[in-house]
Amino acid sequence: MKIRVERDTLADAVAWAARTLPARPSLPVLAGLVLTADSQGLTLSSFDYEVSARVMINADIETPGTTLVSGRLLADIARSLPGAPVTLTSEGTRIVITCGRSSFTLPTLPVEDYPQLPAMPSSSGEITAAVFAEAVAQVAIAAGKDDTLPTLTGIRMEIEGQSITLAATDRYRLAVRNFTWTPTSSSISTSALIPARTLADTAKALANGQGVTLALAAAGEGLIGFEGSGRRTTTRLLDGEFPKYRTLLPSESTGVATIEVAALTDAVKRVALVAERNTPVRLSFEGSEVILRAGAGEDAQANEAVESLLDGDDIEIAFNPTYLLDGLAALDAPYARMSFTQSTRPAVLTGAADPTSELRDDYRYLLMPVRLTG
Repeated sequence: MKIRVERDTLADAVAWAARTLPARPSLPVLAGLVLTADSQGLTLSSFDYEVSARVMINADIETPGTTLVSGRLLADIARSLPGAPVTLTSEGTRIVITCGRSSFTLPTLPVEDYPQLPAMPSSSGEITAAVFAEAVAQVAIAAGKDDTLPTLTGIRMEIEGQSITLAATDRYRLAVRNFTWTPTSSSISTSALIPARTLADTAKALANGQGVTLALAAAGEGLIGFEGSGRRTTTRLLDGEFPKYRTLLPSESTGVATIEVAALTDAVKRVALVAERNTPVRLSFEGSEVILRAGAGEDAQANEAVESLLDGDDIEIAFNPTYLLDGLAALDAPYARMSFTQSTRPAVLTGAADPTSELRDDYRYLLMPVRLTG
């Protein structure tokens, strides 16, 4: 194999294909990237029996061929090469990478031992890339990170005709996002539980394209695929039953506060400086302002007032400051609406374009309060 490719094109493709490589592969070959040069260009592939990635780029193919090389090492090298065309040449059990006056010689792995990548399922429809990336990012923040509760480490995707709903929860907060897409069949009705980390990385990497093709395998196969801008990835779905999250969303509220997101975010960050680990920030909503407090007794204390518009009874409620800041950052709106029922029940954050606009329900971030003890 002998090929010539632009440095930036190669570095970008290697980074995409290598991003899912396992840190501790069960087999040595699974740490590798498959490089396939043919008449169509250069294809880079990776697979760890859970997640597969494949990207095709333009390259001058002098001699076709296939080789397998350490993915992380190739990614490090490609990223550090000077800004000049790159030549990759197979020489027996080694591959030589030349760029300008830089040269690297890497051992190859036995490509015949590498598993076959799963086939991409048939297309189920297309999503606008930017909408997909935003929606996944808004929901992924609430996904659990405890691998002993694998069901909570996923994002549930529900599809009903032209509507998609994403939901994630770690038991302390819940994020739900609705958006529309273009399905291949208007009668489609299905759901899937997708590993949150894989979905978030994929959506972010495909964000700069025009559209993302979503491909769900037939029931029982447990596979979903995404494709866009010449990049393709598949992942195994998670088993288990996702919590019945819709029952957690309050159907009514006794009060709604409207606050400028930037002002509240800055205030929470400042007040939280004195909040020790697992110590909440208290929010007291009183008429035209909300007073934030943290710390008590002989410990350091802080308080700050922020303008707010309260429709309902005064209320004091406390939150984990990190979880609250995550929700505010995900709103992507200048104003936040916080809906309450009581101080011991969850509050729901939604975005608003201005203080008088109607409540939006395309994105909801439910946050469990911390019980006040005095």
